[in-house]
Amino acid sequence: MGYTDNFPPEVKQRIIQELVPGKQISLAHIIANPDNILYTKLGLDPTIDYTRSAIGIMTVSPAEAAIIMADVAIKASGAELGFVDRFSGSLIVTGTVSEVEASVQAVLDYFDQTFGFVTCPITKT
Repeated sequence: MGYTDNFPPEVKQRIIQELVPGKQISLAHIIANPDNILYTKLGLDPTIDYTRSAIGIMTVSPAEAAIIMADVAIKASGAELGFVDRFSGSLIVTGTVSEVEASVQAVLDYFDQTFGFVTCPITKT
């Protein structure tokens, strides 16, 4: 029995979602040696050589800061910009493990030291 099973079908449910913006990077994850299908499923450009071995994923609030994250990330190493969304605060970079790690660390350092953001540790799989 799920949560919605407690309501009769004629009762409309309302779901409220909230985002309390703060100054934080809440995810900084590196996927080393992902399977090629992951690149395709993420909608990354199929013409880029993805045998380079790593994907970096980050999220930030406020979401517009993803633009700055992207700039810092691609300037920090030879990593390529895979995706940036200024509405959700998501960033994906690709490259070798060391390029992606350097990019993600540069973003965390910059946002911590320059903007005073709360940052999270880098996680890896």
